[in-house]
Amino acid sequence: MKLLPLQMENMMTLVARTGRHLQRYNEKGCRQVVGCIPYRYRNINATQSPSIDGNQIEEMEVLLISSQKGHAMLFPKGGWETNESMEDAAKRETLEEAGVTGNVEDRLGKWRYKSKSQPVIHEGYMFSLLVNKQFDIWPEKNHRKRRWVSVTEAREVCQQWWMKEALDELVRRQTQRS
Repeated sequence: MKLLPLQMENMMTLVARTGRHLQRYNEKGCRQVVGCIPYRYRNINATQSPSIDGNQIEEMEVLLISSQKGHAMLFPKGGWETNESMEDAAKRETLEEAGVTGNVEDRLGKWRYKSKSQPVIHEGYMFSLLVNKQFDIWPEKNHRKRRWVSVTEAREVCQQWWMKEALDELVRRQTQRS
């Protein structure tokens, strides 16, 4: 079967990486994880925002995913492996967990946080990712839900303090650019 370039662009691996044999750890033994805040802009009418004089405005939305157990909403993140760059790992985790791809942009920061499932400290890095494609089928579709929300709602429902700080940094940078 001969694949056309467009068909190849729409193909992806439908299996998420598993195991920790390629996992990176820092000099203190902390597991290193990377993730993204996937975002997009949605046009809204001035009637929905009375402070604007009849013009279309854009509102930033971010994509949250459910945790593996489904009890919490968070941004996609996971292990940074030895055979990939930090940005490639962030993009891979976002595709595996949230089913979106796009342009990995700024590194929003580095945080140290306690694992919820183990008595260990992780070192987490977050990036912004401007989404340009959302897939109907992705590797962890059967394990996670995803939901586009406003920044305000994301701050309310995301339970990870360090991810909220990363979101605040993304908003700060986007505000400076506009």
